[in-house]
Amino acid sequence: MASLKRKDRSRAQILDAADAAFRHSGFDGTSVEEIATCAGLTRKTVYNLFRSKEDIALGLIARAEAADSGYRARIAANDDALPLIEMVLIDSARWCLANPALARLALAPRERPSPEPPPDRPTFQGLMRDLVALGQQQGRIRQDEPAGFMALILLGIYGQAMLSALPQGEVKEADIRKIVRLVVEGIGERPIDERGGRD
Repeated sequence: MASLKRKDRSRAQILDAADAAFRHSGFDGTSVEEIATCAGLTRKTVYNLFRSKEDIALGLIARAEAADSGYRARIAANDDALPLIEMVLIDSARWCLANPALARLALAPRERPSPEPPPDRPTFQGLMRDLVALGQQQGRIRQDEPAGFMALILLGIYGQAMLSALPQGEVKEADIRKIVRLVVEGIGERPIDERGGRD
């Protein structure tokens, strides 16, 4: 395996050090100086590669989001989309509970999400859009709305549930499955026609 360039190695060291520090002391309890020391680098090197501690945290979130190859293989194999969506959200909930400070940043971004995820990197939003699209192809999820929009609805409800669960430090798998079921089934008793009345 080819060795990483020095810059890439340093970025990886910083992210690894920040991951350990955030788990130990939390996001607020960790300084850039501590991250640099833990990484064996200077503070200047850290700031040359990341603008801020929040930028480091966002780098960790992006690294976690990029680790979706197992899910992507199951999408390619045309696995049943609904259990796969449940599994992805349950795995995400476990990550959120293990990384509460990062989870708060990921679940409550400062910028409003767009209907389409950024095209330049793997994202959790992109993974969910592709899972919803798979469910639409399989006839398990309604097809009259774009997959990106449907994924945002699911992620919005999931995100609020996780933000509520973080202070307690636990979330039940059954609750995640219930969120998926309710989003897929909808909350209305009967379909609503175009004029807003009941069919």
